[in-house]
Amino acid sequence: MQRKRFCRYRGRRSRRQRKRPCDDGSTVRRCCTAGFEAGGRGHEPKVAGTSRNWKGQGNGFSPGTSRRNRPCVKLGMRSIPIATACTIYHKFFCEINLDAYDPYLVAMSSLYLAGKVEEQHLRTRDIINVSNRYFHPGSDPLELDSRFWEIRDSIVQCELLVLRVLRFQVSFQHPHKYLLHYLVSLKNWLNRYSWQRTPVSITAWALLQDSYHGGLCLRFRAQHIAVAVIHLALQAYGVEVPAEAEAEKPWWQVFSEDLTKPTIDNIVSDLIQIYTMDTEIP
Repeated sequence: MQRKRFCRYRGRRSRRQRKRPCDDGSTVRRCCTAGFEAGGRGHEPKVAGTSRNWKGQGNGFSPGTSRRNRPCVKLGMRSIPIATACTIYHKFFCEINLDAYDPYLVAMSSLYLAGKVEEQHLRTRDIINVSNRYFHPGSDPLELDSRFWEIRDSIVQCELLVLRVLRFQVSFQHPHKYLLHYLVSLKNWLNRYSWQRTPVSITAWALLQDSYHGGLCLRFRAQHIAVAVIHLALQAYGVEVPAEAEAEKPWWQVFSEDLTKPTIDNIVSDLIQIYTMDTEIP
């Protein structure tokens, strides 16, 4: 007797049936209304419209970045793809009003697009399941039903929208490689015992990762951000660079000649403001 082949796409509808327009004629803004809201359980919190309660849009802080790091860890993303996703997200909302599109849909599309740009390809199903599990803890993975395919189509359509808004310029120069070279040079410069006692490199790397919660990556050069996080890490542990008082130029100007002290202070101030805003958010 011939056995029937099992097809995991048996419940999938045709593309024409799945791409139903919204009331305003768009097919992009369907993620939360069609996925995380209408098809969800009654006790689950709604996601759509929450961006209106957020302040500090002018400072570059937004809910999509503050809630993106934990899903990135679960997705196994590396540091550079995460930085690219955050930069895409911030750059998109510099061109578009925050209330125009759902920030969580743009965040998922930014993750999907960043995986392509940095050659760490992510499955849309993994992005959807991780995001759904984050918003609804304890929930089971989504079935391959109409709800799942509507969310997937929304991510793909939003990815095309992001590319058009950014004019397909999605390759960026990140501070990570500069930070690595600067830390290696500073390690040979400082006292060996003081370097081993204080986790300057770990703190600087953590500060750099947290800087992507805001729009520092768009306002300052990569070299300047790398120096600024090292400067803040040294100040946090009270570590002084040897012979800094007798030197002709400060140590940070050796790494970047066009860097000035006011620029470092502005970067540090904006980074501290990100931490302050994060503690004030309920």
